[in-house]
Formats: sequence, structure tokens, C-alpha cells
Amino acid sequence: MAQPCIPWKRIHHPPANMSKDAFNLVYVVDWLPPEFGAVGQYAMLFARQCAERGESVCLIGLSLTPSNCGSENFASGGRLEIRRLSIRPVDRANWLGRLLWAMGANWRLMREALRVPRTTASELLFTGSPPFMLWFAVPAKWLTGVRLCYRITDFYPEVIAAARVRRSRLLAFLMRFTWWLRHRVDRFEVLGEDQRALLVRGGIAGDRIELKRDPSPVVVTGKETPAEPPAALLGHLVLLYSGNYGVAHEVQTVLDGYRLHHRSGSGRFVLWLNATGGNADRLENLLKAEGLPYARTAPCALEALPHVLACADVHLICLRPAFAGYVLPSKVYACIASRRPVLFVGPEASDVHLLCAEQASGYARIDIGDGRGFAAALEHWAQDKARRTGQAGANVKG
Repeated sequence: MAQPCIPWKRIHHPPANMSKDAFNLVYVVDWLPPEFGAVGQYAMLFARQCAERGESVCLIGLSLTPSNCGSENFASGGRLEIRRLSIRPVDRANWLGRLLWAMGANWRLMREALRVPRTTASELLFTGSPPFMLWFAVPAKWLTGVRLCYRITDFYPEVIAAARVRRSRLLAFLMRFTWWLRHRVDRFEVLGEDQRALLVRGGIAGDRIELKRDPSPVVVTGKETPAEPPAALLGHLVLLYSGNYGVAHEVQTVLDGYRLHHRSGSGRFVLWLNATGGNADRLENLLKAEGLPYARTAPCALEALPHVLACADVHLICLRPAFAGYVLPSKVYACIASRRPVLFVGPEASDVHLLCAEQASGYARIDIGDGRGFAAALEHWAQDKARRTGQAGANVKG
């Protein structure tokens, strides 16, 4: 039986008699910029917003650089201290190694959080990255009495279960244990309505859940000058996938539809994988084996992202149905803001569909396995582009 938990929100204006060394918000995430990772990028944005409101915020995260600490003061009287903990990267393809790495990273992050001077009204805000930080945050609450806010960026161990063909008894036990811990959290911030629904089904009271969507990590107006694209894209329409392309993201439907577009259709679109992740590698190998045209680059620096997004004629977002609610691709916000059409390969239950259907400048959703629908969507946009530019719809097959 879960212990009763009174809904509570952090005091945005710290008490006047609060020690100048104390923090009323301790915010813990995985990778901090300039390292690649959407969770850290958004955490930096939100932490600064809190400090601009007058709060005293300590942001703690991981870095590939030597450990360091910096601080910023704001006209509001707020301040932001950023603590970076040096750590080696993890091999994401090795599940056991990744789990052990996450346990070590969580221990270091939470140990550092416990060292931060706090007030009796302080809140510890943690995320789903690294995985299983919840297991360390709840004991921290018991030790210190700090209030916990869980910003659910990913559901673990559910995403592990979604990635596996068979579920083990150990995994089932870990899921039950994790839900028991979730009931000890004071409040939740969710990225979408699909996540809210999952928590409510798990027995979390609705008044302890706040919808707080991620904005675009950088300002995107839709009027940016496009970056210079890879040479393989010149003379073609650009189907852009930008960001992480991992285990949660669909590959086969994309491959099947893209093959049809080039073998039986106009072939006017070329896929640009501005991406990292295991499934980006897998898709690249499949495209190469099929002899299909594509371009592959590493994700760009954050400040260059608006100009890369401006290269797209269509943005590609994909999500396997098993991950709906557990994962929300953060790229959706920037893609919408870029004012380019979005092609979503994934389930209607995901908030990707909800957001794009309401806000995107052109949108199509394709079910998993519908390669013909994928190819038809590309043909529709290719013909629309030809009409608007007065170009002939000649085949440009790869």
C-alpha cells in the first residue's frame, strides 16, 4: 500500500532568511551541454528559467571534460550553480555494461546532490536519465526529508521490457519494485498526455501529475537560412531525421517505404541521417546493402540545429508502438517549429501524433508495417513541391 503523499509545489521565491549558500532546487540529470543529450539541454534551459524567477538552483550532471563547477547570478536575485562530474561514456549496445554504468553514474550524481546545502523547503528534481535514478532518489528522500519531483523523460524498466522479445521474472519483479518507489515520489512532471495516462493507470493520483512539455531546445522560427547539406542531397528533396535513432525507433517500415519510393516511385527524396544510435547504424547498413541513396552525419551542435532543420523538405519521426508513452522523441518540438511537414511512423496513441496533428505545417502518420503508405506520403509531398515550384515531376531515382 503506497504511503499517502500530499500534493506540493516548490516555493518559487525562497524565504528571505534563507542562507546565501543554500539552494531551494537541486536538479539532477545525465549529460550536460556541450555533451549531446536532449535531457541535459532542456535541464539547462529550465534551470536558467527558475534562476531568472529568483530561485537558487544547483544543476548537477555528467561531462566528458574534467569535473568542474561554475555559477551565474541573475538580476532577480536568483543564482544558478552548475556542477559537472567527469565520467567515461558508455557502450550503449551492451545492455549489462550500460546498466552497470547507469548504477555508478546515479550513485555519483545522487551523492553530489546530497552534498548541496538545502533548506527545509528544498526540492530534488530528477529525471529518467540515467536509467533508474529513481532507485537512488527515493533513499535520498528518506535520508534528508527533501521533496521529490520526478520529471519522467523515459520509463525504466518498461523500455527494457519493450525492447525484449521475452520478459523474465527478474524484469517483472523490477517493474513492481519500481512502481512501489514511484508511489513515494511527491510530484511528477510528464512530457505528454500519454505519460500521464500511464501513471494514472499505475495508481498515481492525477493531482500529483503536472504536464510540462519540452520546448524546442533552441529558438526555431522557420525562417532560418538552411545549412549547407551533404553533397549526396544536392538536387534532391531532403527527408531529414535528426537526433537519436535508438532501440525505440522503427527501422523496417522506413526501409520498406523508402525502397518503394526509389524503386517504384519518383525517388525525389533522399534521406539525411543526422543521427546517432544503434538503429541509425542498422538503417545505414541496410540502405548501403540495398544500394539506396542517403547521407549520414553526426548530430550537429545545438546552435547549428535551426539551420540544419531548415534543410528539410520533410522531417521524419518514428517510434515503435511498444514504446508509446514510455518515450517521447524530443525532436518533435523543433520539427514543428521549423514549419516543415512531418512524416510520423508510429502509433496514434503517442503524443507525437497529438502534437503534430494540432500544430505541424503538413503532417502524415503511417502505421508500422505500412511501407506503401510511407512511399505514398513522400510522393504526395514530391508532387506538391513540384506544383509549387513549377518543376516537372521527373524521376530522380537513386
